[in-house]
Amino acid sequence: MDEPTKIIAVVRGAANAEIQEIFRELADQWRPDVQLAGLVAESHGLPDRHCQAGYLRNLATGAWFSIFHDLGPGVTDCHLDGIGAVAAAATVQRDIAESCDLVLLNKFGKLEAAGGGLAGAFRAALAAGFPLLTSVSPAHDEAWRQFTKREFAVLPADPAAIDLWRRAAQTVAQANRCEERRAP
Repeated sequence: MDEPTKIIAVVRGAANAEIQEIFRELADQWRPDVQLAGLVAESHGLPDRHCQAGYLRNLATGAWFSIFHDLGPGVTDCHLDGIGAVAAAATVQRDIAESCDLVLLNKFGKLEAAGGGLAGAFRAALAAGFPLLTSVSPAHDEAWRQFTKREFAVLPADPAAIDLWRRAAQTVAQANRCEERRAP
């Protein structure tokens, strides 16, 4: 018997930049037919920077949020700006509250593992029961498991496999919502 589709999925098996590119392309592909809530990462485009944190783009509104402090070329410290991530998360929480078909959050990373960054958006997505697609660094896998406390699918960094999951997860989530409405 086939295992039921999980409505939470984590993409692994490629560098973060490659996964973010896949997420951006899929979001553009899905947008005409799927009501999206969430964020994708965009590069800061600055040369000679160690940290790749740049911007988050809201999928529903197109708003951009800076998540980096430019510390200059050659600096090896991460220049991640948690304030920008929290502001981005707040917009996603509003988008989720207004309803959507799928929540795509670029990454569960060190800010979220510490309870900051996009943690509020992740909590809202989990509470709402919409399909949730994200990536998780192996370094934060245990924090992710503790955070979600739910089973999730692990998907390869393959657009076709991700799209197949998305279709199945949307069907399952819709059936779950219908069942909840019928419950006394």
